[in-house]
Amino acid sequence: MKTPIYDFARNYIDGSPVRFHMPGHKGIGALGVEKYDLTEIVGADELYSPDGIILESEENATSLFKTAHTFYITEGSTLGIKAMLALATEGIKSPRILAARASHKALIYAAALLDIDISWIYPDQGWHIASQIISADSVREALSSNIGISAVYITSPDYLGNIADVEGISAVCHEFSVPLLVDNAHGAYLAFLDHSRHPISLGADMCCDSAHKTLPVLTGGAYLHISKNAERYLGSARSALSLFASTSPSYLILESLDLCNSYLSSGYSEKLAATAARTELTKRDLVSEGYNVLPSESLKIVIKTTDYGYTGGDIAEILMKNGIFVEFFDSDVLVLMVAPENSEEDHKRLAAALKAIPQKEKLSIPEYSICKPKRVLSIREALLSKRETVAVSDAQGRIAGAPAVSCPPAIALAVSGELIDEALIAELKKRKIDKIEVVKNA
Repeated sequence: MKTPIYDFARNYIDGSPVRFHMPGHKGIGALGVEKYDLTEIVGADELYSPDGIILESEENATSLFKTAHTFYITEGSTLGIKAMLALATEGIKSPRILAARASHKALIYAAALLDIDISWIYPDQGWHIASQIISADSVREALSSNIGISAVYITSPDYLGNIADVEGISAVCHEFSVPLLVDNAHGAYLAFLDHSRHPISLGADMCCDSAHKTLPVLTGGAYLHISKNAERYLGSARSALSLFASTSPSYLILESLDLCNSYLSSGYSEKLAATAARTELTKRDLVSEGYNVLPSESLKIVIKTTDYGYTGGDIAEILMKNGIFVEFFDSDVLVLMVAPENSEEDHKRLAAALKAIPQKEKLSIPEYSICKPKRVLSIREALLSKRETVAVSDAQGRIAGAPAVSCPPAIALAVSGELIDEALIAELKKRKIDKIEVVKNA
């Protein structure tokens, strides 16, 4: 597959140009990549009104992901989330969406900017803040009891690698003539499994992928996908993206997205299958040593460390001393993300380091509850108000200003505009959150 953006940059560099244009490093610098860092000079095209090499490259990505169109993003899935919501609520006065409660804080910020009301769908249970997958039945119930819904928004996979029933949820949404939007930040690779599990393949109308999370793309590289059943959004998509985006997109990221097309079209599915198989062997090996390896998607290893006698932080510290760095840890779990670029030796080194840790008596963990705080202000009103930071212990009766969240997994226990009550304070303390931003009293 051709790589027009990278080829343009390469040809430009080979011409030994004199740079009387941005950026200010002029192609020279200690990083060594500055020469590839361009701006929108003649021939380089423009990301939000492309008619040349960027459009050609996006069309290559579109053919790979089998969408109506795949749009490039250089500012992560956060921009894709904002654009999806803007498209789904365009022209609607006082829009309201249904969303799974365990959503990234980017959704809350987008709702504030667009003045969108959110009705939350809560899971039946959830022992971890990042593990609260909702069902098609819960979406049906929520749509049946709410009128005037503009869209349904879910996250799949979640931070712990759980994949929602996107196919079932999308079918329910379409029964009610409501679009399904999916935060697929951790699942760009799902389109290239033997049987695609990508949200677009399963019926989602729009989704965003953080390409950099699971594909060989520089950090910030992402996609906004629009399905062939939702072509009505195509005409406004670039406007929705540019509403929130910088007018100076990173050409380094664009080049990496462009090169990724060639990577994906040159035996990636076979590499992915081999990696998934190798990762499954590593999981089984760890289970045989007594680790509780939780079910998850193909490119994650998720360990409930408390069952082995340690906090996630304890295990992460031991691994770091062995030169192994993990994606995420907290008091309960450890999350490791895998890619084809992880070698056989990487897997062996990880397994050996974990096997060398002696198993201890199981740790007890707090019993977590799913709080449903009362909303007293809109998200927009609360988040854009004057705020102050107070101790969680002193926050009862106050209104949450900014979302109460740790990042990762960036999922809010308290959402802007919600009343902080005794139950919520207890949950915040269990998760070691000791300060919270609240709306400042008049």
